[in-house]
Amino acid sequence: MSSRPTPSASADPSHTYKAIGLMALATVCFALLDITVKYLVDDHQIPTSQATWLRFAGHVVFSALVLWPFALKPSLRSAKPLIQILRSCMMILTTALNFVALKYLQLDQTVTIFFLTPLLVAGLAGPLLGEWIGLHRMLAIAAGFLGVLVVMHPGLGEVHWAMLLVLGATCGYALYNIATRYLAAFDPASVTQTYTPLVGVLVMTPFAFVEWQSPDDWFLWLLFATLGFWGGLGHWLLILAHRMAPAAVLAPYIYLGLIWMSVGGFLVFGDVPTGWTLGGGGIVIFAGLYLLARERKVTAKGGAASQVDPPQ
Repeated sequence: MSSRPTPSASADPSHTYKAIGLMALATVCFALLDITVKYLVDDHQIPTSQATWLRFAGHVVFSALVLWPFALKPSLRSAKPLIQILRSCMMILTTALNFVALKYLQLDQTVTIFFLTPLLVAGLAGPLLGEWIGLHRMLAIAAGFLGVLVVMHPGLGEVHWAMLLVLGATCGYALYNIATRYLAAFDPASVTQTYTPLVGVLVMTPFAFVEWQSPDDWFLWLLFATLGFWGGLGHWLLILAHRMAPAAVLAPYIYLGLIWMSVGGFLVFGDVPTGWTLGGGGIVIFAGLYLLARERKVTAKGGAASQVDPPQ
């Protein structure tokens, strides 16, 4: 995977800031997706296979109604079709495992485990993409990981088996992010955005209809429809962000999901964030702000902050 053309991402610092903003908006969409799924599979016992299929099927509808007529033209003409399919399968794995775990775990538990993703992405971006990170970025990511450990501290003595599912989903999500960045050098975003939901629908269709449950409540049908909207919009923003900045720069901003999940967990499920969650979240946010300050310092010196830090 290391041999690839140079990405089209610009060294212009404004592009980096735009990419970070897109990443932040994507985390909001993913939080709303998880909140909705937990409400469906936990409170209303909707099968996770059905929720997973609806997420991808709704993504196709969202693309057909919103993206294809105005933002992009659907295409399956990929320079790396096998990587596209593998990337889509990583998203299916991530989605399915996460949806199952949401039935048993609280939102803050699942999102804190997902916060291991930046460490995995940063470690893999070097050997797979040639995007090696410097000491300052590694320290920022390590600080974010410390914040995650602070959030998880009260539960270290009682590890629920579903946490292993989230760990599997986290590994899949890290590989998905690496593949997204890799494919940005070969395929336009329209191709990548076309593959993701179509492969998901094809793979999940037989599983979903075996367990299908049709609710009588119109509100649940409305929630079904929003799964594809939040998923489609979130991943479109993610693709755009990765076309503007390397994976190692964007990875720490997944930590913003802690805020959205905490707020959603309180408003929808009555889960009050603990002092551990607030304290760890503060560390994570500080790490993200430090990374942004580092980006400004590098670009002020004329360096390509949106590419690779020199060894320090």
